[in-house]
Amino acid sequence: MAASRPGAEVRQLLPPGPPGPAGPSGRDARPPDLAALYAYPAGLDRAWVRANMIESADGAAAVDGLSGGLSGPGDRAVFGVLRALADVILVGAGTAREEKYQPARVRPEWAGLRAGRPAAPPIAVLSGRLGLDLAGPLLSAAAGGPAPGARTIVITSAAADPDLRAALSAHADVIVAGERQVDLAAAVGELARRGHRRILAEGGPRLLGQLAAAGLLDELCVTVSPVLAGGPAGRILHGLPGGRPARLGLAHLLADDGYLFVRYLVRR
Repeated sequence: MAASRPGAEVRQLLPPGPPGPAGPSGRDARPPDLAALYAYPAGLDRAWVRANMIESADGAAAVDGLSGGLSGPGDRAVFGVLRALADVILVGAGTAREEKYQPARVRPEWAGLRAGRPAAPPIAVLSGRLGLDLAGPLLSAAAGGPAPGARTIVITSAAADPDLRAALSAHADVIVAGERQVDLAAAVGELARRGHRRILAEGGPRLLGQLAAAGLLDELCVTVSPVLAGGPAGRILHGLPGGRPARLGLAHLLADDGYLFVRYLVRR
C-alpha cells in the first residue's frame, strides 16, 4: 500500500528507515509506511485512546480560530491514515461546531485499512448540553449512515434534557455516560463495549486535557506546523489539574516540507 497520498512526500527521520535509494542529503528518500508506523497495538483487549492535534511552531492550536490554517499536504496524509485506522473518532461538541464536522470519509488509498469494518469510522461527539444542529451535516448526513455502522454517536449525561435526547436519537446513536456530567471513563468504556476500541480523539484542547487528567490517554500524535501564529490562540491542551504532568516516550518523528510529525506514547 502506498505510504502517503500522491504528492505528499513524508521523510522518516526517527527511527532510521530500511536501506534504500538515498536522496541528495544522503537520507533514505523513500516515504515511510504510515499505516505501519501508526498501527494500533495488536490484540487490544481494551480501549486505546490516541489523540491527534496540530500546533504552530510557537505553540498556537489554531489560526483565526481554526486548526486548518496550520495544515499542509503531509499533515493531511497523516490525518487520513489515522482516521482510516480508527474504529471511532471522538470530538468535543465545540470543536465539532467550530470546525464544521461532517461524517468521516476514507480516501481510496487507505480503503484497505478498513477491511472487515465499516467503510468509514463514525464520529462520536461529547455534548453535555446537546446544543447540536439537527439540520447540520454531521447529524443529517449521517442519519442513514454513509456506510453501515458510520451513524454519528452523541455521548451525553443523564442530566441532559430528555426531549433533546429523544430528538437526537432520530439522527444519531445516543450514549448516556454519567449522571450530572459526561463521565469520560464510562464513555470510553461504552465505546469499547460496542467494538470501538481504537479511539481517535481529535480535540479540542479541553477534551484532550480531560482525557489526560483522567488517565485515559494512551498516545499523542502532534503535527508541528512551520508557522509563527502569534495572537491569542490557546494551546492544544487545557487541563491536567493538580500540576501532574504526563510523561511521554517518543515513538517516532517524521518530517515533510518543514512540518514535524511526532508520535508519543504515554508512560504509565
